This record gives sequence, C-alpha cells and structure tokens, in this order.
Amino acid sequence: MKILAINPGSTSTKMAVYEDNHKVFDLTLRHSVEDLEPFSKVIDQFDYRKHLILNALAENGIPLEFDAVIGRGGLLRPIPGGVYEVNDAMVTDIHKVRRSHACNLGCLIARNLADEIGCKSYIADPGIVDELDDVARVTGSPLMPRITTWHALNQRAIGRRYAAQLSKEHPGKPVRYEDMNLIIVHMGGGISVGAHKHGRVVDVNNAFDGEGPFSPERAGSLPSGALIDLCYSGRYSKDELLQRISGKAGLAAHLGTTHIPEIVARIEGGDKYAQLVLDAMIYQIAKNIAALTPVFHGQVDAVLITGGIAHSEYVTSRLVSKIDFIAPVAVFPGEDELEALALNALGALNGTIPVKTYTQKKTASQATNPRMN
Repeated sequence: MKILAINPGSTSTKMAVYEDNHKVFDLTLRHSVEDLEPFSKVIDQFDYRKHLILNALAENGIPLEFDAVIGRGGLLRPIPGGVYEVNDAMVTDIHKVRRSHACNLGCLIARNLADEIGCKSYIADPGIVDELDDVARVTGSPLMPRITTWHALNQRAIGRRYAAQLSKEHPGKPVRYEDMNLIIVHMGGGISVGAHKHGRVVDVNNAFDGEGPFSPERAGSLPSGALIDLCYSGRYSKDELLQRISGKAGLAAHLGTTHIPEIVARIEGGDKYAQLVLDAMIYQIAKNIAALTPVFHGQVDAVLITGGIAHSEYVTSRLVSKIDFIAPVAVFPGEDELEALALNALGALNGTIPVKTYTQKKTASQATNPRMN
C-alpha cells in the first residue's frame, strides 16, 4: 500500500510517502512570515500548500499514485479517537470552525488530492479528540464545561511506541498500549498532559487556548478575576487578548522568544530572569503531571515525555527529577506524527483499524450536552 501523509503546521508543511509501514520519502516545507503574509486567513493557504506538496512530489520523481492520502485532523467538533474518512460533512464543518490553525488544512488537502487520484482520504486522532470521563468535564461554572484540544496523534503514537519497546525488551511477554496506565506529556509550542487509561484518554488539558502549564507561546491557566479585569480594562481588543492567551504568551511574552536553545544559552550567560521563567514552566508541567495521578489511584505504569522541547537536556533533566517518584519516566524527543498518520491509514486500508464516519455538528440544543457530541 502506498500512502501520502500530510501534516500542516503553523510555519511548515511536513509530508512523507510510505510503502506499507516503510518510509520511502519525507520532507519539511518551511513557510516564512513573508510567504504567508498574503493570506489573511489560514484557510486561504490551501492552494499555496497543496501546490508545494505537488511540486515536491514531482521534483523527487514520485508519481501521484497512492492508495490513500491522510492529513492531520483539524479543530472540528469533539469526537472520539480513531481513523475517520474525510467526507462532505467534515469538509463543511472545517470551513465553519471558530478556531483557526494550519491543522484545519489537513483534511481539505487530503480530500482534494485523493479525489484527483481516485483513492481514499483520512484523518486520524485529531487534536479535538474527546474521551473525557464525565467527572473530568465539570467545572465550577455550568456555563464553561471543560473541553479538550491536545496533541492526540503524537501522544497515542508515543504510547504505542513505548509498548512496542517494552515488548521488544521482554520477548514472550507482549505489552499493549491498551493495557497500561500512562501519563504522556507533549511539549511543543503548546503543552498537553494526558491521562491514558487502558487506551482511552480520560483527562487532558486544553492546550490550545487556556488550561494547564504555560508553554513557549501559550499562557496556560490564568487567574480568572485578573483575566476578567483585563478584558474590561479597555487596553486591548478581543483579538489582542486572544493573542495574549495563544501566540504572544508564555515564553514569547516573558522572554521575546520561543526557542529553547536560545533561552538556555541566555541562562548559561547569567540571565537570571530567563532561568526563573523557564524553571517556572518546568515546575508547572511537573505539577500538571502529578495532578493526574488520582485518575489511576496512584497506579501509573510510566510517564512519557515527548515533543520538540524534549530535545532539551536542561528541560528534561529538571522535569524528570521532579516526577520520577511517580513511575518510570521515558523520554522520546520529537514527534512521530507522520509515521502515526501513515500507520493509521495502512490499518484502515487493510482492515485492522475500523474507519469511523464523521457526522455534522449537533444543533444548539444538542450541543449543551457534551456527551452528545
């Protein structure tokens, strides 16, 4: 089976070609601020990114012949995890989503290319996967139940990779991701901390716009009263305040950069404020990990750390020292999202993974009950 996997991000489009489970080509297409400046909305970048993908395939002698095209899922309505075929309902909804992010282009490009080729198009484990226990949804205000936006695809891929690693280390005693209790942390532009209970993520923070630890570009949880005061201060517009939550927040707001190696270099040069802020982020990540232990009654099999920031020894060494009393800790730097997409598509094609059907958004009355989404 020949599969094209596409992962649009804020400043890049990652792509890979797989033959069954073997990667035969991969490429990261970088997009500068100047490249994206002509587009007033992210959704307007569709043709630009699609043509870059087509040109990359042509320049590398890869014919447009695939059994499936799979894209990173967008910020759709909350759905359970799994593989979904891209259908008209999904395409319609992605054009209506309130939250703008490059991942919204994933299903659109996959569907468009697949239609031209005459093959299947899929998404898998999009960032809005919602499998929360009911008790985890409740907040102190009925007006604002908890919602999830997190790194579902990579967290699940790392959970499965850890299980495969254990199985390899102990031949004859296969270990399955679905049989373990794991806390998995993705540390990138946003930071998500998930409680994986026998394959279902029963609690996880909203890493996109306002919950959990602060991150390189997101504010995380904030004091509610101070936030309300700021909203009514007249100092900022709504769009400017949203940027203070996601975009111009976190390390970017404090230190003017999101680049961890640069911040570590500043610390090594004696910048005490940079050290305070980075250590505070690590402290908040550790607190959020420890806060999930009651989900498992303390019986956690492992804590897994992944994402781009996991390449930083400064961050991982200090984080591990704060949490290794909970369970064994394993670090998986980077992300496995392209491989995860390709393997999900392969499973859908060969029938080992069921393909789910995305349905239209619920009505306003239905939407008041999160369990109906």
